Amino acid sequence: PLLPFLAALVYRWVGIHAWVGRVQAVLLFTASLPFFFLLVRKLLGGASACWALFFYGFAPLGIMASRCFMPDIPSLSLSIIGLYLFLRWTETSRPHLLLSAAAAISLAILIKVPTALIGVPLAVLAFERFGFSALRRPALWLFGAIALLPSLAWYWHAYRIAEEFYPYHFFGAGGIQLEPFAWYWRIARLTVSSSLTVILVALAAAGLFFGKKETSPRLFRWWGGAMIIFIIVVGYGNRHPWYQLPLVPIAAVWAGRFCGAAQLFVLTRPLLRVGSVAFLLGFCVLSYTKTKLFYRESAADLRLLGLELKASTPADSLVVAADYGDPTVFYYAERKGWHFLEKSGMYNGHPTVSADAITDLESLRERGATHIVFYSATLWWLEYYKELADHLNSAAILQVSTPRYKIYQLR
Repeated sequence: PLLPFLAALVYRWVGIHAWVGRVQAVLLFTASLPFFFLLVRKLLGGASACWALFFYGFAPLGIMASRCFMPDIPSLSLSIIGLYLFLRWTETSRPHLLLSAAAAISLAILIKVPTALIGVPLAVLAFERFGFSALRRPALWLFGAIALLPSLAWYWHAYRIAEEFYPYHFFGAGGIQLEPFAWYWRIARLTVSSSLTVILVALAAAGLFFGKKETSPRLFRWWGGAMIIFIIVVGYGNRHPWYQLPLVPIAAVWAGRFCGAAQLFVLTRPLLRVGSVAFLLGFCVLSYTKTKLFYRESAADLRLLGLELKASTPADSLVVAADYGDPTVFYYAERKGWHFLEKSGMYNGHPTVSADAITDLESLRERGATHIVFYSATLWWLEYYKELADHLNSAAILQVSTPRYKIYQLR
């Protein structure tokens, strides 16, 4: 957990602020830009690299993730840096490039384990350069050891921690799960319409089939195929759009290939120049509008509820939160507790009937719960589950009531 560790160190000097975590993502995203450009220039030339960099920098999903206190962009950025350094090593055989690439890939996987998919384009580069003799090269075995052994040790340790300590949950467990077709159709639809925009997807599709045959970067074709398999196999885990983040550089490369190949043809025709400018302006407008969707204040009421809990409850309070498993209320309240309904310390969905909610609440009260809270998206529980509302009238005192949340103190 490198990012929260570094943030915790900085907190000691500047206090706890979300920008500390966001800055890490911004800096590592920025650091990846020249390496991404150099990587694409090596494979496709300068014109395609400029276009690819433009699309990589302004895809909505990339804009959102590169400003978030999350490990996804730092991990992706380090993998792109490692991929470029590895490509340079295959050309020069300089040991410092191999060691630097291995260190970058190792950190990328340590930060977020699905980034191990970067092994697919790395393998493509190795086999393109050395053929099957790559399997007999000590340098590549050293690279693999540096890139993978620290992660194997860390994730084994993390798994043992999850086994020994409440709530006995290894983060990400359950993500490897096939889902119905409608699930994947939703992911595809959101990827095209929001995460990348329909214009970037159209250009990337064109780049797959149109362009100079000698400039077809197979490593991105294989990386894209590996991502599709990952999305299918880790179906439930891909409910979050940032798990598809590697599609941003992949799509950007293919879109850049098409634009780079078409550039000379377009520049010699005035009408096509005007159309191309309008097309790119359309991408910018789409990117702006779709990026705004990622910044909808879906948890604003949870934040207000958390701040109210922090101000009006003792520091040792244990809170039962009807919050659909969103941790926002606990973060801003600086209180511990449970998502409601609860099972083995994890959110277990909303009640089927009132009896489920009452049983769960009483179980948590026996374990020390002092408050139960509802916010705007769960206030309907108090109307729909009549018996639960009646039970709260006798088992709790309504401490704070607003149109956006309610706080009950358990008797």
